[in-house]
Parts: sequence; structure tokens; C-alpha cells
Amino acid sequence: MNLHFSHPSHPSHSQDGSSRREEALIPLKFEPPNVGCYGVLKAPPPSPVSRRRFLRAAAVVSAGVSIVPAHVLGADGQSPPSRRVSLAGVGVGGVGFGQLQECEKAGFHIAALCDVDDAFAKKAFDKWPQARRYRDFRDLLRAEADKIDAVYVGTPDHTHALIALAALRRKKHVCCVKPLTRTIHEGRVLRDAAHQAGVATQMTAAPHTSEPACRTAEWIQAGVLGAVREVHVWSNRPVWPQGMARPAGEDPVPKTLDWQLWLGPAPQRPFKADWPQGHHALTQLKASLDWIKGYHGVYHPFNFRGWWDFGTGALGDMGCHHFNTIFRALKLSQPRSVAATSTKVLPETAPLASIVTYDFPARDGLPPVRMVWYDGGLQPPRPAELGDQPMPEEGTLYLGDEGKLLSSWDGLKLLPASKSAKGDNVRRTLPRRPGTWKEWFEACQGGEPAGCHFDWAVPLTEIVLLGNIALRTGKRLEWDAAPMKFTNYAAANGFVKEPYHNGWSLDAV
Repeated sequence: MNLHFSHPSHPSHSQDGSSRREEALIPLKFEPPNVGCYGVLKAPPPSPVSRRRFLRAAAVVSAGVSIVPAHVLGADGQSPPSRRVSLAGVGVGGVGFGQLQECEKAGFHIAALCDVDDAFAKKAFDKWPQARRYRDFRDLLRAEADKIDAVYVGTPDHTHALIALAALRRKKHVCCVKPLTRTIHEGRVLRDAAHQAGVATQMTAAPHTSEPACRTAEWIQAGVLGAVREVHVWSNRPVWPQGMARPAGEDPVPKTLDWQLWLGPAPQRPFKADWPQGHHALTQLKASLDWIKGYHGVYHPFNFRGWWDFGTGALGDMGCHHFNTIFRALKLSQPRSVAATSTKVLPETAPLASIVTYDFPARDGLPPVRMVWYDGGLQPPRPAELGDQPMPEEGTLYLGDEGKLLSSWDGLKLLPASKSAKGDNVRRTLPRRPGTWKEWFEACQGGEPAGCHFDWAVPLTEIVLLGNIALRTGKRLEWDAAPMKFTNYAAANGFVKEPYHNGWSLDAV
């Protein structure tokens, strides 16, 4: 069985199209990897019942009206469904610009915009001229306290936690781009703050409530593949420079950019706009021009991803997308160990290519699972059942005792072909949902929690961060999730919570 689904923001990676000619394809809607997810973890716990909320509910009951959630009624400063949801965007150039457009389509009113770079944010400023503008997110939250309902965070990874936490403490609904945080400790802080705020949260990750994702889970959980003991996941990232030392020197900071605000809690370093002539990063950029035209800065924009102080490398950039469906389908939680091998790991940047291996324990009657991540052009062994069909540039391969499933942007393929009939007989039982932006919008209005609410997003993000710590230490690490500690190599715990610099603190936002 081969199910085809379109991917609006990524071209098909099939090299010759032969697989599409040889097999009948069933078109399926698939959203780009900036869309929502819905997990097997329980929804966030309700916030404590305040006296005001209790009295409001009691009044409704006495009037003979069914009890509804307090945020549906607009209690405690939250928006009722009858009122539009006013949204502030922080980090509105690049991916932020595109995702804010999706927010608007979902129903949000774009009320305010914030970016440290006026030039990079110009597209957003031009599209929403009525939106109030800010450079510092703290100024935005002070000035807009009574004017906005929700905050979208589209900044580099190292500032996610600060901005999202500041919004949560002001009881604003929050959506943050993946990965949710740069460190494991930051994620735990955000999860606790979300519980206390009682607001709607969301992280942008490829959905596991789309038709292909749900079908994957239904097939696996119905036993079409037998017991699944291995999963292999690969990505064509990085498409930005990695595996290099910091270039010497500095360049003038553009007048449109507040470099200190961009650095935020990261260690001080001079601004660098241009790579030295002949630097191998230029070769990497040239090879990726189709993806990142114009994004040639050393750190900003876009290329922060490869620097440990600012980003989380290829694994952090794409892991949450790819692991999302795997976690739902296999009912995974925290791994017991993680190990990595890679090209040379330098102190400041992620490697050019890596393989990261996670071992998950048995759970709910299911066997232990090994999940292996590949990036930088590396891929798992090719399934013999593919014949002469090309391997996709990005994909997931589930290995079961009785069959295999290959998932990619080009579709779902049960292997061997004889598995198709068994797959056809599996009923569709899982709920399909509309994706990141509509889910979050409905949650802001009192609907069910968005798919990638922070109770789901935090452990998902932790998985990619654990892999990065294994890369940086070069050790096989044994992980105890509850106390956030590695039990066999104490030095690795220094990466679980890293210091903030330049006067920034999570306690002070």
C-alpha cells in the first residue's frame, strides 16, 4: 500500500517518480511541518479554582444553564468565543512571518508585532500596518497587557523560554516554534508555568493527527507490522553551516538590528555578518542555496541553528517533527539511554553529520524499542523490498516482526506489498484534527487543548535535547527523567541547565 500526500512547503523528494507510476496512490491532505499534533499524554491539568471562577460557575448553575469552562465565559481575563483573539507575534521575520499568516487564517487578529531586526521584520510590518510595533518583548507585554490574548514566539531557540515564560506569567495563551526550548530545565519551567496559568499552549511540530500520521498509528497499534522493535529516522538537515569554529573578527552591527537583544541570555560575542573568504561554511551555504537564499549571515538570520549557544542543530530543528508520530504510534515516553556518533564535534557548533541511538523500555505490554536518528546525508540500510525505487531524502522506517512501514513526505508504504490488504482492513479510529493554528485558536476560545500542548511538547523536546547532550559529551548516557539527571556521567548534567548571561534570568521576566 502506498498512500500519497502533498507537502506544500517542500517539493517531492522522489528522484524519478517511478514509484508513483508503478503503484496506485491515494491522495491525502498533509500539512507542512509547522502544524499541530495531538498526543497520547493526558491533557494539561485544570488550573486551581479561584473564588471568582467558582462564583461565576455557581451563578450559571443557579440560572439553569449547563456548566462550561471558565475561559469559555471569559473569566480571569481570558477571551470568550464571542470575542476575537488578539495575537502578538514575537520574532516575525523568516518562519515567523509565514506562521503568523497561518495564525491569521485560523482566526487570530494580529494586534502587535515585535522583532529585534526592523529590516528582517519588514515583510510583517508591511503586511499588518495596523499592528503596534515593538523591539523588546518586555515592552510589548507591558504595553499590551490588557490588549492582547495570546503570544506567538518565533525567535531563535535560545530566547524561546524567556519570552514564552513572560507571556505565561501574564496569563497569555502561548504558541512557540519547535523545539520548545534549548535546555531541558527550561522546558520543565515552561510546563509548570503553563499549568499555573491555565491557558492554551501549543508547539509547532508536524502533526500526528493528520490522516497519514493517524493511519500510521492505527496500522501499528492494530498489529499490521507485528511487534515494532526498531525505528529509523533521517533528515536532509543541516541546510546551514555546522561543524566549524567561530570566525575571527567582527562586523558593524546594522542600525536596524539590536544585537544585544538578539543575544539575550547567550554569552557575549561580537556581531559577525560575513564569513571569511574561503571558509568552508560558504561551501555549505552554496550547496543549500535552494533552501536558504539570502540567509548568509554567520548567526542572524537563520544560521543560528548550527551554534550551540543559540540553536540545537539538525536534530533540534527536525527531531520534533519526525518523532511526533513515532511517539504516538509506539506510546513512547522517556528513553532509558542515549548514545551518539558523529563527525568531529567542535565546542561551539553541532557536527556535520550524526547518528543518535535511543533505547526505550518496554511499556504497556509493548517490547523495548530502539530509535535511531540520522542527519547530514546519512541514512539507514535500504529496505530490500524497495527494489529499484529511491530512498527518500527524509523519512521514517518502522521495523516490525511481520513487516515494515516507510513514511516520508511522498507517502506511506507498507512493505512487503502483501501487507496492503491487511492495512486496508484496519478501521479508522483516531480523531483527525485541523492542525496547529486552528487547534490553538479553538483552544484559546475554550475548546479542547491543542495537540502539542506543553504537557506533550516538553517531553518531546527533551528527546532531541538528550540526543544533543550525547553528541556534545561523546558518551552513552543513562537518563533518569524525574530528577533530570544522567546517572552514569555526572559531567553531562551541566547541559541540562545552563547559565544565563547579560543580566537575564527566568526568575525576572
